[in-house]
Amino acid sequence: MKPQPRNHIALSLLAVGILSACSGAFAATVPAGTVLAEKQELVRNNGSEPSSLDPHKVESDVEFNIISDIFDGLVAVRNDGSIEPRLAEKWENKDNTVWVFHLRPGITWSDGTAITAKDVVWSWQRLVDPKTASPYASYPGNMHILNAAEIALGKKSPDTLGVKALDDSTLEVTLSQPTAAFLAMLAHPSLVPVDPVLINRFGDKWTKPEHIVTSGAYKVTDWVVNERIVAERNARYWNNKQTVINKVTYLPINAETADVNRYKAGEIDITYTIPVNQFAQLQKTLGDQVHVAPQLATYYYEFNTTKAPFNDPRVRRALNMALDKDIIADKVMGQGQRPAWVISQPQIGGVKIASPDYASWPREKRIAEAKKLLSEAGFNASHPLSFNLLYNTMETHQRIAIAASSMWKKNLGVEAKLQNQEWKTMLDTMHTGNFDAVRYAWIADYDDAATFLNNFRTGDSENTSKYSNPAYDEAMQNAAKAKDVAERGKYYQQAEDLLAQDVPAIPVYHYVRTHLVKPWVGGFAPDSLGVYQTKDLYIKKH
Repeated sequence: MKPQPRNHIALSLLAVGILSACSGAFAATVPAGTVLAEKQELVRNNGSEPSSLDPHKVESDVEFNIISDIFDGLVAVRNDGSIEPRLAEKWENKDNTVWVFHLRPGITWSDGTAITAKDVVWSWQRLVDPKTASPYASYPGNMHILNAAEIALGKKSPDTLGVKALDDSTLEVTLSQPTAAFLAMLAHPSLVPVDPVLINRFGDKWTKPEHIVTSGAYKVTDWVVNERIVAERNARYWNNKQTVINKVTYLPINAETADVNRYKAGEIDITYTIPVNQFAQLQKTLGDQVHVAPQLATYYYEFNTTKAPFNDPRVRRALNMALDKDIIADKVMGQGQRPAWVISQPQIGGVKIASPDYASWPREKRIAEAKKLLSEAGFNASHPLSFNLLYNTMETHQRIAIAASSMWKKNLGVEAKLQNQEWKTMLDTMHTGNFDAVRYAWIADYDDAATFLNNFRTGDSENTSKYSNPAYDEAMQNAAKAKDVAERGKYYQQAEDLLAQDVPAIPVYHYVRTHLVKPWVGGFAPDSLGVYQTKDLYIKKH
């Protein structure tokens, strides 16, 4: 998931024959003795204007934050990594390749019509259909749902997807091979069912407040572009009795200073982030209102590997080596971020990933090698490298880009010209390949290195770098087939080693997630992906 991101689900799941519903559902848990406010309304800044609220048309937390509030999937992942039943109340599997899910009795859309297994089938077929052009079209293939990869590439018809409705409340999913993280991957917002009747009736306008029906705790009731989205409780949500917040407003403020100022003025309950240049001062003045948590996410600069000079891996590797990531993580950011030399994470899903050898070299040695690589590629003082570095409009991204460009200028004589675009525009630019290098990031969709590394496989729908290396593809295929975590880790290391040499993207730092949260907001506990849902929160009397 782009940023803007479940906990560890390893091969232990493969040993499970039958998993049934747990009694405790994910919901607002109000401690005994807590006095609630009469007005249960929340305002959260969402960082940018969503490009859409269609789960099959989007790819970032800007959209998925809202989609996760208004739609439910078959399952979810709790903060402790266990799987929680949602629209499916129980399931069983045979040989870890045929999974049967039983929907909760009586579940309905927000308009009262039944949610059926056929809705799930139709939704997943729409997701992988090339006509939909979903950024997540490759995702079901990465789960190894039968025929999903071939359908996404246009080689098979969507109706051949390995999912079928046995009856209105029973769904069968067939995998081409066991997938250790299958249930955790199933929790992704791109896999929530959507209403086929609604979409067939209204087309692209189905997400307008006057049309939309939802399956989650909330339903969108108002949408003023570039101003706000408002959602109110869905009285027909299957777990509505456990919801406390009655109304949530999402603001699209991408100016971090404005975000903080409106928080201080009492207009926002939870900020999207905390500006790096105010972080230390806000820690002093606001104390416990500053929330910092590790996050499975990596900030990177991605290259267009089909466009000269970035079709030459020597140029890409030189720019990676000449970037002082310690300064960016510790000085430019300074909130606990860690310098990154791998695209995934140093530790993820029970696996440890080692950085490339050059990560431990003295800075001077790295810069000398970078100069040598650039020279071999034809760039020197008389013929300097010049390129455009694109980032989406936000103060922090600008600060990092300025720091990076100055490092490249000082260390290599390289000219990086800074460009910025609004989030939606930048995504379009990336998918059309109209860029040299672009600021990007990835938040894990589940706790496994593949969630990062699949994005660089040949033909993946999220591979906007257009990187292609058969050895890399083979390493990822072998990881998917691995019999245990240790073997999987070996192939992930092979894949990361290839990325370290080819550098389709420069990893810059590994994230922490920061928010300002009002003291009267209860239940705020983001997971390792940085996700929190409104239905788990409540407002204390204040």
